[in-house]
Amino acid sequence: MNRLLEGDVGSGKTVIAAISLALAARSQFQGALIAPTEILAIQHFDKIVDYLKVQDLNIALLTSSQSFYSHKETKKIPKTKLLRQLANGEIDIVIATHAIWQNDITFHNLNLVIIDEQHRFGVQQRNVLTGSENTLNPHTLTMSATPIPRSLALTIYGHLSLSIIDTLPKGRQPITTKIIHPDHRQNTYQFIYNQIIAGRQAFVICPLVEQSDKLQVKSAKEEYKRLSAKIFPNLKLGLVHGQLKGKEKDKILKKFQNNHINILVATSVIEVGIDIPNATIMLIEGADRFGLAQLHQIRGRVGRGDHLSYCFLFTDTPSPKVIERLKVLTQTNNGFLIAEADLKLRGPGELSGYKQSGLPDLKMASLSNQSLIKQSFLSAQELIKHDPKLENHSEIKKLVEEQKINY
Repeated sequence: MNRLLEGDVGSGKTVIAAISLALAARSQFQGALIAPTEILAIQHFDKIVDYLKVQDLNIALLTSSQSFYSHKETKKIPKTKLLRQLANGEIDIVIATHAIWQNDITFHNLNLVIIDEQHRFGVQQRNVLTGSENTLNPHTLTMSATPIPRSLALTIYGHLSLSIIDTLPKGRQPITTKIIHPDHRQNTYQFIYNQIIAGRQAFVICPLVEQSDKLQVKSAKEEYKRLSAKIFPNLKLGLVHGQLKGKEKDKILKKFQNNHINILVATSVIEVGIDIPNATIMLIEGADRFGLAQLHQIRGRVGRGDHLSYCFLFTDTPSPKVIERLKVLTQTNNGFLIAEADLKLRGPGELSGYKQSGLPDLKMASLSNQSLIKQSFLSAQELIKHDPKLENHSEIKKLVEEQKINY
């Protein structure tokens, strides 16, 4: 299997991952789930241990700073012991971060690799465990709320099978997204204040951690000071960014989760792995500095509960081109359509190789037309079956040779 699972935030991808890992373990194989951040890895570990508690499975957590083992109970163990257990097959399932790419990690019989939020990993990183750069060749399931354009392009070319969860969880409502003109900033702050007084919470996202002389965009540290002193002096604000140590970051996020913080000012570090159903406002400063896929992921931090949620996009460079791009988010909450728009704007990337954007010559009526993609793929398979050297299809052969594709 080499499959992409596309489903919006909260649609049930983790449940599918847990079931898949359990099936691999029942067949006497090992499985690994790779997450891009420690917060998300811990969240997955806790959920999967809970989901599979009736199974007699050994489940481990491995990050750069932590290593835990869970069977009948969860306990911390030395990383060297955990690695030894992975190598001799004592561990059935490992949930890990980038720490899994280390060369000293070996498996006994790894047969399933699940990569969550796959757009956060480089092509070479994703290949390490999936057969391209070592002797392992496990089944691979990549999951994302918004597939990167390269993944969509690979879908067309048959390298990846595609499964789509096209429904939202029960009670989930679409997020109202608006591009805010600078003149309406104070009105937006008043709206946020009213929401918080009503019991809700808010995020404020900035592109930078600290102020830059070269980039005239808001920084999280400066915005935290300004909002605390001038805009929301009566509210409780928190600050989270990538320069904080893991424990400090987790402590602040926990306070926000428990509603001890009204507004969390942050960088894109909160893009994945934060589940706060009570948060209904996402304000993004310098929205033009983020890609559409990333903006959709950030927006997905709200709208996770029963309350109506809102995403406000601010930009200091409101050129027609920037506004046109951001309007995509105001028109749809569908991650697949957003990825398709991103593909049209950026190109799908190299179909073989490591670049992830920029190839301008892919011609396709619609990447959301799955029946057409499937029909094209089946036709291509039939052609290769009856004419593997393309001797009777000179024009196709010429195009393939120009792309330097092996066939």
